[in-house]
Amino acid sequence: MDIATSLGIVLGVGTIVAIVALSGGGAGMFLDSLSIVMVLGGTIAGTMIRYPLAVMLAGLPMGARYAFTNKTSTPRSIIDEITQLADTARKQGVTALENVTVSEPFLAQGVRYLADGYDKDFIVNTMERDRDSFLMRLDAGAKVYRAIGDAAPAWGMIGTILGMIMMFANMSDPSKLGGAMAVALLTTLYGAVISNLFALPLADKLAVKLEAEEVIRNIIIDGVLQIRDNKSSTLVKEMLVAYLPDHHRAAFAEA
Repeated sequence: MDIATSLGIVLGVGTIVAIVALSGGGAGMFLDSLSIVMVLGGTIAGTMIRYPLAVMLAGLPMGARYAFTNKTSTPRSIIDEITQLADTARKQGVTALENVTVSEPFLAQGVRYLADGYDKDFIVNTMERDRDSFLMRLDAGAKVYRAIGDAAPAWGMIGTILGMIMMFANMSDPSKLGGAMAVALLTTLYGAVISNLFALPLADKLAVKLEAEEVIRNIIIDGVLQIRDNKSSTLVKEMLVAYLPDHHRAAFAEA
């Protein structure tokens, strides 16, 4: 589990709950069904117009899954594993890789291609296509969450405008002013919370994880090709370490 994502949402929700509790007015004053329908309905409608339904249905759950989970593999662990595979292939031949257990699915796919003797062009084209397809789906999830983050505050403002219209239209009846003002303010609150506590942070988290995933998959593709060319494990490691930031390279060298 991604502790930062989960802890951040819990902390954000806890802050709002604490403010409501300390206000002394009770939770009821912060709940309004008309405002909820306005913001949620408008946000969903705006997102559906922006993206096809299939993209939304695939992007929302995939985005949530990757935002709340961490990969067990890191660039450093992948480089170590590829280095060991290169050493095995160099000493025993690529067919020996059939008996090696690989933890990363994408790397396991490349190892299977090596063991089965596929040519270089097939390996490159297939693995790059698989990488691009995966990154495109993950990027679609980030875009859907960003669209929600853009739409929610806008619909909050629309609700505020409608609430103000309702309030001014009923100036002669003071009993209706409170309800109209509540709609005006709560729609803005709901839109801001949905956008700034959930949608936009998740979109940014997915963008960060997309970049990390792209680096890992590029490392794997280059490593598989080096193994196919029968390069030594030392040379493979030196080539792949170039993907790491400087401070990670230093730590790698010390290890």
